Amino acid sequence: MSVEMKGPWTLVPAFPRRREPSVFIPGGKSKDTGSPPSRGRRSFAFALLLAALALPAWASESAPPPPVYFDWFEYTGRDAAFEAPLPEGHFRNPILAGFHSDPSIVAARGKFYMVHSTFTYFPGIPVFESEDLVHWTQVGNAIHRRSQLDFDGLRVSRGVFAPAIEYRDDTFYVVNTAVDSGGNFIVTASDPAGPWSDPSWLPGIGGIDPSLFFDDDGRVYILNNDEPAVPARYDGHRAIWLQEIDIAQKRPFGPRKVLVDGGVKPEENPIWIEGPHLYKVGGWYVLSNAEGGTGPQHSQVVLRSRDVWGPYEPYAHNPILTQRDLPPERTLPVTNAGHADLVQGPDGSWWAVFLASRNYDVRHYNTGRETFLLPVAWSDGWPTILPPGEEIPYALPGPAFMKQAAGQAPLGGNFTWRDEFGARELDRAWMFVRVPKRDWFDLAAQPGRLAIHPLRERLDTLGNPSFLARRQQHLVFEASTALDLPASGIAAGLAAFQSEQYWYFLGVRRAAREGAEVFLEKKAGDGASEIVAMREAGVAGALKLKVEGNEGAYSFAFDAGDGQGWQWLARDVDGTVLSTDVAGGFVGATLGPHARDERRAP
Repeated sequence: MSVEMKGPWTLVPAFPRRREPSVFIPGGKSKDTGSPPSRGRRSFAFALLLAALALPAWASESAPPPPVYFDWFEYTGRDAAFEAPLPEGHFRNPILAGFHSDPSIVAARGKFYMVHSTFTYFPGIPVFESEDLVHWTQVGNAIHRRSQLDFDGLRVSRGVFAPAIEYRDDTFYVVNTAVDSGGNFIVTASDPAGPWSDPSWLPGIGGIDPSLFFDDDGRVYILNNDEPAVPARYDGHRAIWLQEIDIAQKRPFGPRKVLVDGGVKPEENPIWIEGPHLYKVGGWYVLSNAEGGTGPQHSQVVLRSRDVWGPYEPYAHNPILTQRDLPPERTLPVTNAGHADLVQGPDGSWWAVFLASRNYDVRHYNTGRETFLLPVAWSDGWPTILPPGEEIPYALPGPAFMKQAAGQAPLGGNFTWRDEFGARELDRAWMFVRVPKRDWFDLAAQPGRLAIHPLRERLDTLGNPSFLARRQQHLVFEASTALDLPASGIAAGLAAFQSEQYWYFLGVRRAAREGAEVFLEKKAGDGASEIVAMREAGVAGALKLKVEGNEGAYSFAFDAGDGQGWQWLARDVDGTVLSTDVAGGFVGATLGPHARDERRAP
């Protein structure tokens, strides 16, 4: 992943070295990367020594603070839903665990490509590639340059909503909404790995959730959710609109028309008809939409017409996908199912990707809205994803063209994922909260270690904190790291982050006397953050920090390298503050290394 950023620090160039990607480790065993220091590393250390003699302890508070070095980061998931052995020819749901919401998919060049919402995380709109709909690899991001979009001042769950991907004439198109930061736009690429173009803004197209439809007569249309043509009758009253678009110029033209007003049963005041996708199957224009909001009433509905402009007739047996008709107290529930996109496989079979959530204690979920896969059955020209009253399965037979791969990690099932920071670039699993304005991370200064240059921004900022975020993908998980004790005036450690208003920070700073001060800071709501636990420790070796989650209970521990091993700082604190039900919004929790500059502002 290249984020193409330049910052205020002069960083040592990367030395030639073998690329060591992040790895899936059965059993969670780590590997030792203790190679002898290179000449470049010795030179770098000597330069630091000279600098220390000239300017002891970075004397000026206005000078950039020294970096904090992290040796590795490891994540392990152990969900009960994934413990049963997977029968031959089967796959596990979700196919992309952790928050990968609003999936859209297209078949192109003999493969499948899928994109998702990332809101204010950057790089934005990940692009995944698969040969079989089950095993996915992220190949790029549609928003990967700082110049494309800016999310400063926006809450985490704003930014880019519900992208839709299409392919025609050797070009990939992603159409999307930048909520509160520009409106609807299109980006294009000849290679799904990028580079992607700058946004082409779409005048006259309001609302959210645009998608493109390429008809077989060469005409191209854009669909989207927007306000109805008449004043809204109730909260959540929306409409699906259609307009023709000049795809070469990326400009809508001609009349706009409402295809669906309110939903499939307008007399019942349905809410949030959105996420439209149009398909042409057997001479029918099939219009598929999400309906009911993104919570437990979420669903997928379809309508069809012989003419692209309608009128559209709703399916008599809508919805074609939902989980709202199931008892909420069921074991290992999957909820909030909807926002589906359909695709046809090389053997003629049809499949649906859609979002859903895995809950605990009925209403909480910390892993956000994840991507699931189910087969589509057609009957009399109508598609159905799941019959009423059936639970979304965690394991089911895969497509006939599914490849035989060794598990789905690190995107589904139980696994251990470890980053030794030995590559030249950050692994694509890492994200930033909003767009970094400068290079505060570095993999080159000390190869095999991550350097974070602490910023003054805290996790509650509406800007970009110096925090690397990786999705929480399990209800039961463990995340850990090893780092150097930071310099005076710097706090560093692990963050468990849901939004700028809801997070935990397991941090360490130099103590006033000797050794380290390990602390747990919590923010939950509009008020100020609070320290919920603190302990002084003598650091005698490598310093390690760990976060464990068990549904709604999170625990935090440290190992000071003094021979005492892991010591719990806080056990079973309230993890529901990181759930979407409490924190609100549309994202899931993320985890990763964080450092901040706590010196007084100059």
